[in-house]
Amino acid sequence: MRFRRALALGATTLAAIAGVLTGPVAPAQAAAPAPTAVAVTLANTIALNNCSASLVRFPTSVGTDSAMMLTNGHCYEGGFIAAGRVIQNVSSTRTGTLLNSSGGSVARVRANRLIYATMTGNDVALYRLNTTFAALSSSYGAVPLTISAAHPAAGTSIGIPSGYWKRVWNCSIDGFVTTLREDTWTWKDSVRYNAGCDTIGGTSGSPIVSTATGELIGINNTGNESGGRCTLNNPCEVSASGVVTVLQGRSYGQQTYWFTTCLSATRTIDLTVTGCLLTKP
Repeated sequence: MRFRRALALGATTLAAIAGVLTGPVAPAQAAAPAPTAVAVTLANTIALNNCSASLVRFPTSVGTDSAMMLTNGHCYEGGFIAAGRVIQNVSSTRTGTLLNSSGGSVARVRANRLIYATMTGNDVALYRLNTTFAALSSSYGAVPLTISAAHPAAGTSIGIPSGYWKRVWNCSIDGFVTTLREDTWTWKDSVRYNAGCDTIGGTSGSPIVSTATGELIGINNTGNESGGRCTLNNPCEVSASGVVTVLQGRSYGQQTYWFTTCLSATRTIDLTVTGCLLTKP
């Protein structure tokens, strides 16, 4: 899992490659402008003491609703959540530091309730903060990430901003894993990143943001560190037929549109809603 670990970060070097055209070039018709990519920054991410998180809203949220903070279930302040367990609507005093686009501290935010958390089927923890979206916007200009209601697509360009490290990973979605298994936990329809997208310890809970829409389309949670087979920090992929595949160095995230399948008319999580995908107790 991409829980806090003692790792040194190296500097990232970018190489620019220039293309050279030789010979006569025929006039070309003007091409339609390419869609403008959304710049993914650290704005509205949250640094926790051991993980990353973000300020989020449902597609139907309104300004007077209580603000929400999203991170991984394995970042829960009570420790790893046992396989098969779901936590709902319990008191919390979890705090974090809300960041601006460059990673500067904007404010301390505090939860008053853990709305939903699990490490089974998914790896998520959604907190209710003790303030509203409107208050955070008025005081700090904070704009929550909107949780997309759609399943993401393979090939999507993504940014993974980590509040813990104050760094953004620029990657893409390579595909989806029927079952991702790590130690005693299993996750369904997991997001696999492109090779080379090596998120590290402390990036747990970072939002996966589409550069096409700016919406939150997943949550970063783990990666295979040493080539182990289905062990802690070494998740394995399990196909529908039970074939196990180990991809050392590959990193993964989990689905978040599941939250939108479980919303009541009053914008609260209701696991009895028809079609709700979140794991039930």
